[in-house]
Amino acid sequence: MAELHLKSWRFRAEREADWRRLETLLAKADKGGAAKLGRDEILEIPLLYRQALSSLSVARSISLDQSLVGYLESLCARAYFFVYGARTRLPERLARFFRHDWPAAVQALWRETLASLAMSVVATVVAYVLVRRDGDWFYSFIDPGTASGRDPMTSTQALRHTLYDKPQTAAQGLSELASFLFAHNAQIAIFAFALGFALCLPTAALMVLNGAMLGAFLALFASRGLGFEAGGWLMIHGTTELFAIVLSGAAGFSIGWAVAFPGERSRVDAASEAGRRAATAMAGVVVMLFVAGVLEGFGRQLIQRDLARYGVALAMLTGWLTYFYWPRKAAP
Repeated sequence: MAELHLKSWRFRAEREADWRRLETLLAKADKGGAAKLGRDEILEIPLLYRQALSSLSVARSISLDQSLVGYLESLCARAYFFVYGARTRLPERLARFFRHDWPAAVQALWRETLASLAMSVVATVVAYVLVRRDGDWFYSFIDPGTASGRDPMTSTQALRHTLYDKPQTAAQGLSELASFLFAHNAQIAIFAFALGFALCLPTAALMVLNGAMLGAFLALFASRGLGFEAGGWLMIHGTTELFAIVLSGAAGFSIGWAVAFPGERSRVDAASEAGRRAATAMAGVVVMLFVAGVLEGFGRQLIQRDLARYGVALAMLTGWLTYFYWPRKAAP
């Protein structure tokens, strides 16, 4: 027992100065972050960490006292998270996400975004043409219960009232329809992403469904000479909300395509890589839906002029396109 105590004492005496030095540097980093460390100190920590790992290995192999082994294990764990762990604070992570990670993820999905957009546009045009030719097609794309009386049987005057904040009953109906549209689009976005793994088929169906509903809605108002007005009512938030849905479809397509055509990788590895990129894009889609909700809940009610609504819609679309696709330097 005395011999073991002597070994521990000698072992600690020979190396304790390096352990204490590492402990001091880690404590300094814990208080003020890595920015508080000098360049030489940052370079010193990995060296001291490897020495502490070596000491821990020796301490375990010669069965030194457990208190020393426990101290070294704790010290090595702290040093490991400094050397290999994420050292950025939450504000820095958020800044990196909005400055680089989110736009980079969206740019990487440009092919899937075009496919998602094409499906939505084709479905919108087809539904619009069919409803304009025969109003009964409206019920093939929009359930009468969700239309809330805004169907081919509704009078032109009643439809007009839903587009502007006039009588209280019309405003209430408008808010109900707006709430339905936002909830519907949010669900479409979530499911389009979540179901992408099923070889893209559910995602494609959702893009077609959402586009068809939009086309039928616009065709109904256009048949009463209210197409321009309905477009402004929708687009003041729609350029943000519909863009978010297109991106969610692109995220779903990315995962589904990786599962169907993994290339030289395993399907699990391919889906995992695509999923990380798609999840980053979807985190931003949540932000877009929040912005769309603000525009829908406040902007559309406060802005009553059609041209002003179109102006806001165009400004938002231009802003999103610039934000996502403007060339930027690679992240450090």
